Amino acid sequence: MTTTDIASAPAGSGYDRELARRERRFASALLAPAFVALTATTTFPLLYLVWTSAHRVDLAMPFMNGYVGLENYTVLLADDRFWSSLLVSLIYTGSTVVLQVVIGLALALLVMDMKRGQGWFRLIAILPVVLSPAVVGMIWRTFMLAPEFGIVDFLAINAGLGSQNWLGEPKLAMLSVIAIHTWQWTPFAFMVLLASLASLPDDIYEAARLDRASAWQRFVRITLPLLRPAIVMVIIMRTMVALTAFAAIFTVTAGGPGTATEILNLYAYRKSFTELSFGYGSALAVALLIVTILISGVLFALRRSK
Repeated sequence: MTTTDIASAPAGSGYDRELARRERRFASALLAPAFVALTATTTFPLLYLVWTSAHRVDLAMPFMNGYVGLENYTVLLADDRFWSSLLVSLIYTGSTVVLQVVIGLALALLVMDMKRGQGWFRLIAILPVVLSPAVVGMIWRTFMLAPEFGIVDFLAINAGLGSQNWLGEPKLAMLSVIAIHTWQWTPFAFMVLLASLASLPDDIYEAARLDRASAWQRFVRITLPLLRPAIVMVIIMRTMVALTAFAAIFTVTAGGPGTATEILNLYAYRKSFTELSFGYGSALAVALLIVTILISGVLFALRRSK
């Protein structure tokens, strides 16, 4: 349609509807490749996972394979190891998320008061995030937590605490994997909260100073309420990632000693690829998905609440 045609077209809804249809077709054509790719990489694997969880797929005893309905989930609910790994996952997730938010906020407040060196501090702080979790696990296992030769053990010996088996004792191993995850992902919370702090209006703080509000009162009554949306979003994103963590824990402890650091994601992996029970491993993965959706739903509901 030429410019002359457009100019001579009668004003009315007919031409507007035709133009809207063309725009929708064009938008659909642009969206189609991404939609197909997303469906192929997420929806189909998810449906196949649910389908597999309703079957017995055991490569060790293939003659017993077949449809079992909800049997895998019945076994799962009576599995003590499932509940233990779920508890470990919740402890791991809750601890790391709280530490990341608290430390990230503290660092953001510290950097906001820095007169010089903010750029260098941000650059150094963001480095752990760009590293692969598997690489982070190897660094901590080899250089940081190695008995007698690791940096952490060296500091503990000099502090009079003696050499510790950081990855061989259950409680210390749990504290170690929590520290590793916190060290790697606190910079994410730090950068988000720093950006939010930088966007806060200065006039509110000036008014509070004129009213003789203390630093603590300004933090509790102004900073925290204004940062609430950013804090909740950081909690949501970090919770979803922590619940599905795998590489760092697998590299550092492989879930050990025993099952002390075996989170639900790692238990599902072991069932599927070590014990070759793909049906039950799929049921564990679906259970993890359900837990993640429920926790995320609660957090989103809290974010929408006033």
